[in-house]
Amino acid sequence: MNLNIQDSFNKELPADSIRDKSRRQVTEACFSYVTPREPSNPQVLHVAADLASSLGLLDQDLESDMFRSVVSGAAVLPGTAPYSMCYGGHQFGHWAGQLGDGRAINLAELVHDNQRWALQLKGAGETTYSRTADGLAVLRSSVREHLCSEAMFYLGVPTTRSLALSLTGDEVLRDMLYNGNSAYEKGAVVCRVAPSFVRFGNFEIFASRGDTVRLKELADYTVRHFFPEIKLTGKEAYIELFKTVVDRTLDMIMHWQRVGFVHGVMNTDNMSILGLTIDFGPYGWLEGYDPNWTPNTTDKQHRRYRYGNQPAIGLWNLSKLASALYPLVEERQAFEDVLEDYKSQYVNSYKKMMMSKLGLVEQVKGDDQLIESLNEILVVSETDMTIFFRRLSSMVKNDNIGDAMNKINDAFYKPDDIVDSVLEKWHAWMKLYLSRIQDNASSDQERSALMNAVNPKYVLRNYMAQLAIDAADNGDYSLISELYELLKKPYDEQMEADKWFAKRPEWARHKVGCSMLSCSS
Repeated sequence: MNLNIQDSFNKELPADSIRDKSRRQVTEACFSYVTPREPSNPQVLHVAADLASSLGLLDQDLESDMFRSVVSGAAVLPGTAPYSMCYGGHQFGHWAGQLGDGRAINLAELVHDNQRWALQLKGAGETTYSRTADGLAVLRSSVREHLCSEAMFYLGVPTTRSLALSLTGDEVLRDMLYNGNSAYEKGAVVCRVAPSFVRFGNFEIFASRGDTVRLKELADYTVRHFFPEIKLTGKEAYIELFKTVVDRTLDMIMHWQRVGFVHGVMNTDNMSILGLTIDFGPYGWLEGYDPNWTPNTTDKQHRRYRYGNQPAIGLWNLSKLASALYPLVEERQAFEDVLEDYKSQYVNSYKKMMMSKLGLVEQVKGDDQLIESLNEILVVSETDMTIFFRRLSSMVKNDNIGDAMNKINDAFYKPDDIVDSVLEKWHAWMKLYLSRIQDNASSDQERSALMNAVNPKYVLRNYMAQLAIDAADNGDYSLISELYELLKKPYDEQMEADKWFAKRPEWARHKVGCSMLSCSS
């Protein structure tokens, strides 16, 4: 492999002076050197070939022993020095102190076509930051992360990527639901890719320790490599950095809301400084539309990270980043102004997003009510979000209410329950919508095309991922490849794959892995 390796994080920022993997508090350092644990019998199950090409890898590279060894943790690239990052974070609203890359090892950075990429293994063994854990990952969580990372990219959602999924040949002990029922599972590794894996928590840890020197070094490094558009210096540069991160974070979350994605664990250590979706653990897509739904069993009681609360949590997390950057600026009002602007930006972004999902180009009087009443009625009846908006694009201006209701009928989980007052509410909303599209200057074809460009037909429903996991557990990896290819074109009709354009099966409603998941999932 002829990769253009240009490491920067571990060349320009301070390293931990201790070179072993002993668990400890790491101070005055941005990272600790570690090496992946050598797997006993590595096997690459799937490679994202398009992403590989973006990294400068050729087809023959993907078949090489070196590639297979690097992405599975069996070997490191010559001349590189793998490491794990030191960071802290707020978890479920509480400061958790030092966290760090407990099961992630950064291999190297490379540059191709003027784009910087960092390669990182998840599940390749213990690090300085593993605390009481083993730093390993299992097949089920790795399949979910690999497929979801790529699915999000093709949905147009800002995200980290996944280059390869590998088995290690080792058994890993896990208690999937934290209920005392531990069992051995197949070990696996995901090779993740992003321009950078720096998180809000990287800044928080130094601010929490009053280490302004390292905080400034990290902020300057981040601006220098990943925000070249910032030409200001000093305090103004850090304020502009914060503004840019706020904008990118809001953009990412609005994409989550658009496609019905729920991250499940929006701790500050899981927030990318680049506004990328990172750490695919107990995520999920809305099946029945429910703003109060969270896929995370750990969050079941308080539902802090529920779908409808993601924009507010984004703001909360950004306020913690503001507190971390404050020592570099010492002007509270500057940060407060940016955070206040997030609120107004969210209102405008949400309206724009919903208008596009409804196929409406210019907002007119009554559209706010149209959107609000739709959110209310979607909850009253268990309605599949993905199918509903995709079917809505088939409405035409001369439809009557009966025609329109027939077109969305398969979006309801219990169509026979759409009667009486619920049916009346649906008729009332559909009457408003039909009237609105009749007044719309766009043709039916133009509106349908607009809607189908933002409302995906295919998303990675949890039951689909679980089917791929179950098959992989039995040595059949074909469904991983099938779903990967399907999800590369989520907005296309793909009639040959229409079986995946369907509501969650009833057997999956409460099945482990198909409804709620733990942070171990």
